[in-house]
Amino acid sequence: MAAALPGVAWAAGESPYAFDGGATRVQGATTSLDAQQLKAGQSYRDSIKKDGKLYYRVDLDTKQNAYVSVVAVPKPGGKAEYGDGIKVSLQDGSGSQCGYQDAAFESAGFTRPITAYAHRTIEPDSSTCQRAGAYYVLVERTSKAVSTPDDWELEIRYLAEPGVKQTGPTALPENWPSSSPPPPSGGPQKRQGGAGFHDATSLKQGEWRADIKPGQTLFYRVPVDWGQQIFATGELGSSPTGATEYVSNALVLSLDNPALGHVDQDTISYDGKPATLALDPHRPVAFENRYSSNSYTNAMRFAGWYYLSATLSPEITKAYGDKPVPLTLRVNVTGTAKAGPAYDGDAGVFKVTDDDRDAAASGASGAQAQKSAGMALVAAAGIGAGTVLIVGLGLWTFAGRRRAARQAPPASRASQDGPPQFGPPTAW
Repeated sequence: MAAALPGVAWAAGESPYAFDGGATRVQGATTSLDAQQLKAGQSYRDSIKKDGKLYYRVDLDTKQNAYVSVVAVPKPGGKAEYGDGIKVSLQDGSGSQCGYQDAAFESAGFTRPITAYAHRTIEPDSSTCQRAGAYYVLVERTSKAVSTPDDWELEIRYLAEPGVKQTGPTALPENWPSSSPPPPSGGPQKRQGGAGFHDATSLKQGEWRADIKPGQTLFYRVPVDWGQQIFATGELGSSPTGATEYVSNALVLSLDNPALGHVDQDTISYDGKPATLALDPHRPVAFENRYSSNSYTNAMRFAGWYYLSATLSPEITKAYGDKPVPLTLRVNVTGTAKAGPAYDGDAGVFKVTDDDRDAAASGASGAQAQKSAGMALVAAAGIGAGTVLIVGLGLWTFAGRRRAARQAPPASRASQDGPPQFGPPTAW
């Protein structure tokens, strides 16, 4: 396994996607028994050929839920057909499928980063995929004959979610708030998106203005707590050139969950006039959503950072040139945050903290927030070490003085003409 890779591994001009700089290289196997093991909490890099299949291994216990996500990153500007994409599935040692998800380019026939995940969920009344042991992640790429045949880079992440101390309800409420809220107030604020999931720009509720280039994907993240809903719309502004040529599927807006499982996406066409799309309303974040057979609901299964990504079609260049087009994202987070499930361990990324809310308010990227958290830990460790050192020096000095006092002549120790005269501390 190779050492950590830089944040952007493509050569200049090939891809603008910012990979996780802490990722390590793995090599997917062609058979399950040769698969390399992935470790929870780590990110990996690999690549997949046209119509390729790759296996990886994860070792699971009987308590934790497991999620393995794959971001497929083709070179920009490539051609993609409707069914082109990836499938990520998780299987046990007997070949039983625990869970899978497909991600495809669909009607927007141009390449861009897409993500999907597979998961093993602990279910009280199920016997499938509940045992401890080796499980296998299978990544499959599907491409039509006319599609661009270049290899796709892969960013892989394996996350573990603790089990719960006590199982709660599994049935979903029949009624839930499905109407979209009014647009957020306060007016637009400038906030440019990141170039990948790892450095996605943090957002809170509000109206956010950016500039997006043809072929570019901008990444954002929004903290959504238990019991809350996220609503998002995207608007392309009028063309600066005044041109009115029609471009189908000009903007793609996607929503992905904290484990980078795909939730939803939509597209809108553009003719030089303002154009707006809105993602469908989804249920509030709830633990019991994972028991739903509806894929949209199932993905809204935990609290944490939800990711929005917006891609502008490269076809815009032909009609409007290569200058950026104004983009506005309007984000609503509704509902009162509720207490989460009683996890049997640290919830990890599956929670919303005060630091997360601060990052959303300031616009810090995911990478910046992670760096700040690391520096805070180092500072705390330094303060702790400093305190131990000061206490240690104090004890060392005190012990040295006691020893010197015991070794001094009696007159020196018993003199009443002044305070006791101590010699220098002796070495330990």
